[in-house]
Amino acid sequence: MKYIVGIGGMTNGGKTTLTNSLLKSLPNCCVIHQDDFFKPQDQIAVGEDGFKQWDVLESLDMEAMLSTVQAWMISPRKFARAHGVSVQLDASDTHILILEGFLLYSYKPLVDLYSRRYFLTVPYEECKWRRSTRRYMVPDPPGLFDGHVWPMYQKYKREMEANGVEVVYLDGMKSREELFHQVLEDIQNSLLNRS
Repeated sequence: MKYIVGIGGMTNGGKTTLTNSLLKSLPNCCVIHQDDFFKPQDQIAVGEDGFKQWDVLESLDMEAMLSTVQAWMISPRKFARAHGVSVQLDASDTHILILEGFLLYSYKPLVDLYSRRYFLTVPYEECKWRRSTRRYMVPDPPGLFDGHVWPMYQKYKREMEANGVEVVYLDGMKSREELFHQVLEDIQNSLLNRS
């Protein structure tokens, strides 16, 4: 059985932390990080807001991400081995792929591939504070969060909801352990119901 999990949501909402915990706990589990598909900096447009448009779908090579997902779908065992994941033969031939990123549910060719979609949220002030404590390869210029990052998050979330994409909303203010156990239990129950 092939099972694709989306861990989406806002910047600095806890997606990577949750993904890394799940990766360690789920059998035959691989991960694809959307951040690995950013286009080179010189291909990122400057928008009307004056900022490089990192938080828009066009900043990502989504075709390459889709091709990577399709490679997993064709042969999850081969994909796992190629990515250093040891395959457990006693796991009922269940293979899990986690897609982690901030615009997972905005790219139509991927939307219907998910077995389960999660969406992490935190309040504006918390998100802004977390973002200010992170160090990015390309540092955030002053005003980026309020002028670009937050408005783009709101825009894509509204579009996701308007398009009827069903997600399980997760409260990113919960403890790491609580979120992890909630999602792990949900995935395990979903897998049991499919077998």
